[in-house]
Amino acid sequence: MAWTLRYDAGTLVLHGAPAEALPPRFEWDGRIAAARAPGLAYASVVEAARAGGVELIDEARRYNRLPELKHLGSRVPRDYQREAVEKWRAGRWRGVVVLPTGAGKSFVAETCMAVAQRSTLVVVPTLDLLSQWYGNLRAAFGCEIGALGGGQHDIRDITVTTYDSAWLHMEKYGNRFGLVIFDEVHHLPAPSFLRAAESMIAPLRLGLTATLERPDGRHELLNEAVGPVLHRVEIPDLAGDYLAPYHVEVVRVTLSAEEERRYGELRGVYKQFVASRRISMRGPDGWSRFIMEASRSKEGRAAFKAFLAAKAIAHGGERKIEMVRTILAEEAGRRAIVFTNDNATALRVSRELLVPCITHHTDLKERRWILEAFAAGELRCITTSRVLNEGVDLPAAEVAIIVSGTSTVREAVQRLGRILRPSADKQAVLYELIAEGTTESAASERRREHDAYR
Repeated sequence: MAWTLRYDAGTLVLHGAPAEALPPRFEWDGRIAAARAPGLAYASVVEAARAGGVELIDEARRYNRLPELKHLGSRVPRDYQREAVEKWRAGRWRGVVVLPTGAGKSFVAETCMAVAQRSTLVVVPTLDLLSQWYGNLRAAFGCEIGALGGGQHDIRDITVTTYDSAWLHMEKYGNRFGLVIFDEVHHLPAPSFLRAAESMIAPLRLGLTATLERPDGRHELLNEAVGPVLHRVEIPDLAGDYLAPYHVEVVRVTLSAEEERRYGELRGVYKQFVASRRISMRGPDGWSRFIMEASRSKEGRAAFKAFLAAKAIAHGGERKIEMVRTILAEEAGRRAIVFTNDNATALRVSRELLVPCITHHTDLKERRWILEAFAAGELRCITTSRVLNEGVDLPAAEVAIIVSGTSTVREAVQRLGRILRPSADKQAVLYELIAEGTTESAASERRREHDAYR
């Protein structure tokens, strides 16, 4: 008896298979007297039919072979890029490739597309990256590219979308693509984005990132949604050859007397509250317990405000701003990015040092003007909070100054990656400013868990 497979709002419906011997991930749905599974199960049901010698009437697939898809560039893949593509093919066309920022992840993706010859969806985290991939793919393959997101709704054999738009629309378009490429794949484990990935039937999947591991451990979920890590290259492996040589300088800055007094006072309020509620901030649920307890009383809210105020002193003390001024003077003539943890500090740097600032509030036209002027050398310095951590190509950047940030290894590596695009005689340098006597010292130690910072 033949099986009939169709696609229904992000799921696969299978008629004809016996209820007692269903293919992997399929469950019997009595409402329709058929088996149902997520779109992700498409490859497994096709394989199960072949293995069992069952005729499969495939009404689910709506993606195409693209025999005319040829890469137009003359660029020769580097050894580590060629190895990534070969491992992806050997890994049954599924898996994750980890390469540093500036190492050519998009070229690996284009090569995989040319090899696979299937309708392809590229999923990216931001509209900036959507625009960047759109232009790169159009130049690489010389064909019209579709776009889904940012007011565009044009589905083609090669389409670029955002994670948000994929979540909104993949129940409708999840059977239109045979290959899906997840750029910055560490975003995918968010629950809503994973649901979008599960609704796609694409049997060929590729994840790309420079910073795979997540503090919440959810990167482990990528093994099922995309595939295992197939190829991994770190910054130290390529620095000096394919990435700019670099060094990291830790600059320790003291608080002013008044800042030190105030910081100690505020931390005391916070610590007293935490101790009174017997909260261990080193435990896995320490922060969530603190937030819950802080919301329940006047003392708790005061402790939370004290925590934030102390953090602001450590992140944006007056001597840090003066140190930024000193470093920029020493690095005069080189293009620098000043990173902060928050908008308030970024705006303060902008105001006091007279440099343009980019935050998530900066409108698209102004942001584009600042980045283009920086690339052209008309601007020598820009400051930002977190919005330039990833997804922006800044090959001209030579100096990064970390005024403040989180303790995550991901953010540290992302910010370092902003200055590693190679160019003639480039020697990149990252300055990490640490407020002595504050929690920043411990945060700095955690950042050094990555080889790139050692």
